[in-house]
Amino acid sequence: MFHDRAHIHVLGGRGGDGAISFRREKYVPKGGPDGGDGGKGGDVVLVADPDLRDLSAFAVRQRYEAGRGRHGQGANRTGADGESIRLRIPVGTQVFDAEGRLVADLAHAGAEAIVARGGIGGIGNRRFASAIRQAPRTAEVGQPAEEAELELRLKLVADAALLGFPNAGKSSLLRRISNAKPKVAEYPFTTVAPVLGTVEAPDGRQLTVADVPGLLEGASRGVGLGHEFLAHLERARLLLHVIDATADAVERFRAIDRELGEYGAGLADRPQIVVLNKLDLEPEPAFAVQDERVLAVLRVSALTGAGIAELRRALFTLIPTSPPVPEPAEELADYVVYRPRPARRRPFRVFRTERGYRVTGRDLGRVPEQELRAALRAAGAKPGDEVVVGDETRDFA
Repeated sequence: MFHDRAHIHVLGGRGGDGAISFRREKYVPKGGPDGGDGGKGGDVVLVADPDLRDLSAFAVRQRYEAGRGRHGQGANRTGADGESIRLRIPVGTQVFDAEGRLVADLAHAGAEAIVARGGIGGIGNRRFASAIRQAPRTAEVGQPAEEAELELRLKLVADAALLGFPNAGKSSLLRRISNAKPKVAEYPFTTVAPVLGTVEAPDGRQLTVADVPGLLEGASRGVGLGHEFLAHLERARLLLHVIDATADAVERFRAIDRELGEYGAGLADRPQIVVLNKLDLEPEPAFAVQDERVLAVLRVSALTGAGIAELRRALFTLIPTSPPVPEPAEELADYVVYRPRPARRRPFRVFRTERGYRVTGRDLGRVPEQELRAALRAAGAKPGDEVVVGDETRDFA
């Protein structure tokens, strides 16, 4: 089953805690603080992989969490950074946040996006030492990581895309011109998911052609899952408009053209090759349309193979060399960093002491008790640990 959408929950790794430690060696009875810092938490990274075709890998598992940073240790040893996880997704995948905003568009192979950054490690007690405070017994706990709910939407990246009404013969045509083997049958909606095929020229050049399920009138308004299928046409440089030659070709061309215009995204301006299929049933189909977008009108039979060679040549000759949308002024970076909208900054900080935990900050009396308990629990506090909040000492429960 083809999956072009997926929902995932990503969580970076929490930063490691700083250490409370003092140098203890023979003949050094009063060694100074030597607690190391905690390691940084791992990131969650999306990577565009040209070998993937859909998002089916996310159909079973939706939650991904990076590794936590290790705690600092004595002898000024810094904790190891947490392990990042790299999630492979198909080229052409767009990433949306929980509010539906586009946050990353991985439109070319190798593009990356950090979608959940790991937390920073806490500092050890050696960093609190000063001329006045020479034996600090406090260390900072690791910072929490970024977390996000994301929706992945795949838009196929193809040189050309087949479109038309159901049962126009698009799948049969794709079988003829490419290495794809889509299902073919004599009833509408045989194709229920997009299919990609590769067309090869004698000189070794290759093109990618996409076949999407047949469109119905009203597709631009979502009829027949039209929105989802039309989205796969957005990145195609050329549209192969396949029309059943036994029907009213002009009327069918106009009907699909209206849907492209109503959908938007530049589809109405995309160059087209009109392919009148089923030449074996209608030897001389007529098509009296003058349109500057129509680069050629070809008559073929996917059943007998008539006109297929000419169609192949036309693809390599007429497909535009530039992409369908203007390139940005700067080249798309290979490493895209997405920063989820940060949560409200806490008005307090949590430190670990030899006896338990200490919370510092302004207006601690206004901090909700539930939020304070959650922060202490995340820092590792257990029932019975001593917790100092401002000037008040209590037991964590």
